[in-house]
Amino acid sequence: MKKYLLPIILFSSCIGAQVPAGYYDGTAGLTGYALKSKLHDIISEKNINWHYDDLPSLYNQTDLDQYYDHGPGNTTILLDIYSENPAGADAYEYTSANLISSSGGEGLGFNREHAVPQSTFNSDYPMYSDLHFVIPTDAKINQLRNNYPYGIGNSTVHYTFTNLSKIANSAIPNYVYTNRVYEPLDEFKGDVARMLLYFAVRYEDKLPSFNYSTNINPAIDRSPLDGTAERAFDPAYISMLLQWHLQDPVSQRETDRNNAIYTIQKNRNPFIDNPQWVTSIWIQTPDAIAPQAPSNLNSTQSGAYYTHLAWSPSTSSDAIGYNIYQNGALLATTKSTSITIDHLMPSASYSFTVRAYDQGYLQSPDSNSVTVSTVASDTNSRDLFIVKYIEGTGDNKALEIVNRTGHEVDLNNYTVRVQYYNSIYNSYYFGNSFELEGKIPNNQSFVILNPKSALSCYTNNDAMFLTAGHAMTFAGTQYVELAYKSVTVDAIGSKFVSNSYGDISLYRKNTVTQPNPTFNMTEWDSHGIDYCQNLGTLSTSDLTTSDKEFKIYPNPVNENIYVDGKTENIQSAQILDFSGKVIYTERSPFKNKKNISVQNLATGSYLLKLDGKVYQFIKK
Repeated sequence: MKKYLLPIILFSSCIGAQVPAGYYDGTAGLTGYALKSKLHDIISEKNINWHYDDLPSLYNQTDLDQYYDHGPGNTTILLDIYSENPAGADAYEYTSANLISSSGGEGLGFNREHAVPQSTFNSDYPMYSDLHFVIPTDAKINQLRNNYPYGIGNSTVHYTFTNLSKIANSAIPNYVYTNRVYEPLDEFKGDVARMLLYFAVRYEDKLPSFNYSTNINPAIDRSPLDGTAERAFDPAYISMLLQWHLQDPVSQRETDRNNAIYTIQKNRNPFIDNPQWVTSIWIQTPDAIAPQAPSNLNSTQSGAYYTHLAWSPSTSSDAIGYNIYQNGALLATTKSTSITIDHLMPSASYSFTVRAYDQGYLQSPDSNSVTVSTVASDTNSRDLFIVKYIEGTGDNKALEIVNRTGHEVDLNNYTVRVQYYNSIYNSYYFGNSFELEGKIPNNQSFVILNPKSALSCYTNNDAMFLTAGHAMTFAGTQYVELAYKSVTVDAIGSKFVSNSYGDISLYRKNTVTQPNPTFNMTEWDSHGIDYCQNLGTLSTSDLTTSDKEFKIYPNPVNENIYVDGKTENIQSAQILDFSGKVIYTERSPFKNKKNISVQNLATGSYLLKLDGKVYQFIKK
């Protein structure tokens, strides 16, 4: 069989050739898990998440065989690493038209294979349709692989496929798991390793919440994930992935695929662009000494539903994170020396301690204990809630969600999901949820938008989240909800009925200050189809003003406005006009200064927004 290869000089120059300038800014000098976390921040920002049904057609851009049986002119035949035979003719080939759901044998059709089984993340978006690890493969081999891990097989072979890849019992060195594994050809072992390592970086913050154990008996536990955010996989499994990565270096096919996915999905696999980062992150030698305990744990601020904890860091240099315990039970993990604990109950007392952990996941002794008593009530919202709902023409779907809780909110446990009706069984069910991620400051909102939307006043560049999954393909008859850990927080429509909120835009009344898990139309103003005025912009009445935490001067101001107070931790400064339009944004505005230049503003009144606090000033 002819294998299509570019000349060596051209091949070398192409690796990483299309990485956008500045894409990996901030990684210089980083190693270990600090590098991994930085890469997570980079490749997680502003992705476009497509519908699962979009993938077959997208494979015509990402997964064509232009390297083995076909050359660069091929525009139809897909490359399936489960059936590709680098040493001879393939037994069968597929085009994107050969998609099937199941198969009685090899060669009858392909389907979409999740290199990390979808049971790991409950088939939720954005993981469900992430092109970096969802690939076209023979349907029968996919079925037989099931949710078994990739691995090195021993002599107990259960299936040998046409290209000589196989399913056998595990022979992964030093790995306690002994059940079945799928072993790909040597030609593609590096490809598989880099897909799995991409997953470990892209979804770092979610790994502890994924289904990382399939059985209490480790010998038959099919998941190689170990529940940690940093290391991600069992150490023995990591060793195998590193071996595969080194023995099968990045190919031209992977580079081309990475570039194509970036065009479609707007993120990259960093280990294809910079293969050396794999060993920089995962080759570590942890010591056997537990870190020192953090100290001075205290509550710096509390409300009816939250408290903010802060502490002095562990003095151990290898401490990489902190576990927070509530009433003795593990509650949360952070890499910072502070955290907001929310979803508490009013007029209740809670006891907290913190432990440091190191690269080997040894834990320190407990910090001092702090007891927090929440107040009976406050002026904040108890949770996030939906303020705008757009169900417009075609794919014109959007939700705007606001944070008025009085504190920054971690979005990782929130989902948006839509209810569907099955007419055959006369029953309702939820489609695949869309999992939120990242953080949202107090007094700010964010928009989830269908990337195929053609709204006149809002674009993909404006939205925080872009998904064509079920969460953003709702019709007006469907129930839509925002949920926290699967518990309804806020909703549009009613469950288990056909609703009538189609071809409409609903804007929450400014008098509504709390989420409502039971939809009430009196809380909303109704607008015509495709109405999207001020989508993504809070009105000035939505903002909480304050004159206590910081002092701004002079006011009126001519050139520079100065801020007195503890400004070093302010993450964002924004200047808004009185329509709520954001005129200027600056990140970490007071890192090296105490002022913000306003000399280019026109004369008039403005709002200065410092994280969640808003101050009025006049420009002369």
